[in-house]
Amino acid sequence: MTHLSAGPSAGPPRSGGIDRRSLLRGAGGLGALGALGALAGCGAAARPADDIAFWHLLSGPDGVTMSELLDGYMATDGAATVTPTVLAWGSPYYTKLAMASAGGRAPDVAVMHAARIPGYAPGGLLDEWDLDLLGEFGVRQEDFPELIWDKMMVEGKLLDIALDSHPFVMYYNTEIAEAAGQLGTDGLLLPVSSPEEYREQLLALGAQAPSGFGLSWGYLGDGSNQWRMFCTYYTQLGGTIELPEGGTMQYQEELAIQAIEYILTLIDGEVGNSSHDGGTAISEFATGGSGAFYGGVWEIGSYRNEGVPFDMQVIPGVLGRPAAYADSHSFVLPHQSSPNEERRRNVHAMVAYILKNSIQWANAGHIPAYSPVVQDPAYADLVPQSHYADASDYLVYDPPAWFTGSGSDFHTYFGNDMQNVWARRAEPLEGWNAFVARINDLLAKPSPM
Repeated sequence: MTHLSAGPSAGPPRSGGIDRRSLLRGAGGLGALGALGALAGCGAAARPADDIAFWHLLSGPDGVTMSELLDGYMATDGAATVTPTVLAWGSPYYTKLAMASAGGRAPDVAVMHAARIPGYAPGGLLDEWDLDLLGEFGVRQEDFPELIWDKMMVEGKLLDIALDSHPFVMYYNTEIAEAAGQLGTDGLLLPVSSPEEYREQLLALGAQAPSGFGLSWGYLGDGSNQWRMFCTYYTQLGGTIELPEGGTMQYQEELAIQAIEYILTLIDGEVGNSSHDGGTAISEFATGGSGAFYGGVWEIGSYRNEGVPFDMQVIPGVLGRPAAYADSHSFVLPHQSSPNEERRRNVHAMVAYILKNSIQWANAGHIPAYSPVVQDPAYADLVPQSHYADASDYLVYDPPAWFTGSGSDFHTYFGNDMQNVWARRAEPLEGWNAFVARINDLLAKPSPM
């Protein structure tokens, strides 16, 4: 397995189509050229058809699990050899992937976050998956939840195959909840249906928690976590966002302000701490200090390691229909001008194997996108994973644009402009309008892809 450190981040948008030279300028010139050279071994021409070059951004427990899945695939009869290259996630990863595709050095398959894919599609940097070929290996459209399948289709083309969804959810301390009288006879947190009921529940949890807080949520310096929280409640209210290139951001201002004002009630110094960052919020819940925590499903492993008694559920839909902000790890085919048909077939076989065995992936908290795994009785035995599997019915992805998705400028700008609002140093409308102005500036620029 090859490991490469993070490279230079992408530069400002440039007009016109993408080519190797403009990518190198935007990504840091000679530094990017060196990065591309380091990855040149992925060139398909010099390799046999049963040698798959695979790039991904999975580290820690996720990286270990992916390695195990690849080992399982390679142990099957007739399997190809998979050579993975692991790069640091974020803008450097996506820059290098684009450079490789534009420079004729693309790997055979790669992992991308689904919300980043609309930025790649217009530039022809990704090839389509063959649904008929996937069908030969037992993977069909009906095997995916509708919301995930819709995200896999970009401009009418099947450009990614989702491995999972990883939503923003609610964790709760079962011992604190029991002491607060907030567990039902089924052992799950009592349902609530209004902001008032939910506040009373969180206050009850806080009364039994050492910190005095019912909810932990970190926002300081974390634009992505701020956006996840906002998107959850804005969507509950029925809010939508559209980002037309060359136009202006389309949204419902009244609902945006309502969502912001509601979030402020959850970090008011009574329900939750008013000035947590991600690390302090995680630590507060991990040490048994608070009753509940808002975060991504990927925190499951750390909380288990800490021995905290917890369960999980979709964030209650107290403002409307539940919503689960999410992204998906997805497999893509970086563009190759003359792909080897036999190798492409092997790639489809590899991905089908991983999908069918993705209950291993569920151990890390992600919800498998391949529905037969979730519907298997073995998945019901996974706790707490099976308790929030219904999040697949409520998934909300970033609005499509070349600058949205996990680790994107979209999240960074939201955090930059809204952090003072959460800290009560700026009014909600002031922060929101500043964010909208930044996004409108981006929309006025052509996609660099």
